[in-house]
Amino acid sequence: MIYFVAAVVGLTGILFGFDEGVIAGALGYLRHTFDISPGNEGLMTAAVPLGALFGAAVAGRAADRFGRRSSLLGAALLFMLGAVAASLITAVWMLSIARLVLGFAVGVAALVAPLYIAESAPAKQRGMLVSIYQLAVTLGILGAYITNFVLDDNWRLMFFLGAVPGLGLFIGMLFLTDTPRWLAGSRGRDAAGHALARLRGLPVSGPQVQAELAQIMVSDQTAEGQQTTGWGELLAQHVRPALVVGVGLFALQQFSGINAVIYYAPTVFQEVGFDSHGTQIMATIGIGVVNVLMTLVGMALIDRIGRKPLLYIGFLGAALSLSMIALGAWTEIPWLDVVAVLGLVIYIAAFAASLGPLPYVMMSEVYPRHIRALGMSVATLANWGLNFVVVFSFPVLVSTIGLGGVFAFYALVCFAGLFFTRRYVPETNGVPLEAIEAHLASGQALRLLRPSLTAQPPSPQAVQDSLALTREQAGQLIHALIQLSPYRQDLQPLADKITLLAYDNHQVRVALYALWQRQGAAVGSHRALGAQKTVLMMFLEHIRYASPVFLTSVGEGPATKGALHG
Repeated sequence: MIYFVAAVVGLTGILFGFDEGVIAGALGYLRHTFDISPGNEGLMTAAVPLGALFGAAVAGRAADRFGRRSSLLGAALLFMLGAVAASLITAVWMLSIARLVLGFAVGVAALVAPLYIAESAPAKQRGMLVSIYQLAVTLGILGAYITNFVLDDNWRLMFFLGAVPGLGLFIGMLFLTDTPRWLAGSRGRDAAGHALARLRGLPVSGPQVQAELAQIMVSDQTAEGQQTTGWGELLAQHVRPALVVGVGLFALQQFSGINAVIYYAPTVFQEVGFDSHGTQIMATIGIGVVNVLMTLVGMALIDRIGRKPLLYIGFLGAALSLSMIALGAWTEIPWLDVVAVLGLVIYIAAFAASLGPLPYVMMSEVYPRHIRALGMSVATLANWGLNFVVVFSFPVLVSTIGLGGVFAFYALVCFAGLFFTRRYVPETNGVPLEAIEAHLASGQALRLLRPSLTAQPPSPQAVQDSLALTREQAGQLIHALIQLSPYRQDLQPLADKITLLAYDNHQVRVALYALWQRQGAAVGSHRALGAQKTVLMMFLEHIRYASPVFLTSVGEGPATKGALHG
């Protein structure tokens, strides 16, 4: 079921990619049909990222208020409207407006689609499944290039075909529910449980579903206590590192020059010696094929080698290849033109496998749930704002400092990306969203997050066996664990309430049962916790930092809440 979800939601990527790529083939024919000034051409070309800027501004609030599913249904309708309108234009200003509508839909979808998949996917597959969005973008771009070649000068039909995947998205979303995590906060535990069971293909009463649901509900308690948060919350000390990662990766992605390359690929090939329009489009199709194939490579690697190693590979490969393009464009030596084309292919490969999907994956992972949609909204605002700047400025910069100078600047940005990755980006591979949230709330540097510091869900048999542990025994262990915690002064008065929560959490109960079998109630040191230390200490840390609403609900009121944030 989760693959069907990813495929349907991934249609948003096809729509974005098609709208991004179709203008590359239509632009030459539009110039012959209409009298287009350079400024109008830049505005028309950049209308999609400009519209997406406004779409991203409202998408976070809309996704929280109306749900992820409803937001995607609305985006699908706008995709169809914009595509049909673009095919019927009689003036350039009309096309710019139609592309603004398409851009608005893209801005909504580019935020909500990765969010929908991330909140639905199992932790071990989350990176690959969220990357399906970027794969769909590359398929949309390739489809647009092929459409440009097949339809030749029929630019109206080129634009109209963009409505087809929009219709597919609308129909597909009618068969899906909202995400378990959104339902947990808006409809309650039962609705979230049924949605989660449907996604996992398991009975709602099964131990795996109940264990994951318990983790979601604990996190939801945090969100309930922070519903009044707004834009200012993004600057809170514990959220700021996530904001830096989310916005920073998109800024680096855009200033690597990818959208300038996609929009103006035929122009780039012309600059390096491909003369005919047909030859330029064929060469561009080849680039589109590389884009798709290397995105598949990135999807295969993202949950195997991790996010940070893949970012290092992407930034280094992009920096070196952009330097090759700059060198070829700066000179008139024929064989260096070949170097430039080779550099373009390597650049697309490095981007597709790494810099393309990873910002979408990371922004859907690093924010706490109560502000995830809003944080992703800010990241996508930065994405589309910088997209507009890059695309609009590209023809101007080329005429000013030349193609070589532009790509040399992009290369420097990618070298800077290596430092940024090392300094700020965490490794989130295989880490549950709730564990990432707890790490942020603890105040530790986000880059110190490691998969090894998080626990994997217990097996169904282990959950069943742990029922042999009585609540009284669990209570004895919780009291002993609190004495080992640096937060014992805050947690000790709440020990009985924490015991109830711990016993209902399958992962924690399994750890407590294993500890009881080995130690009984005699837990006098951290060493005695053994393999269960990570789960149990992380649980107490989550209660202390990430659940002020829980503390308030059991009578600790403003004094404790103030202590939590002091």
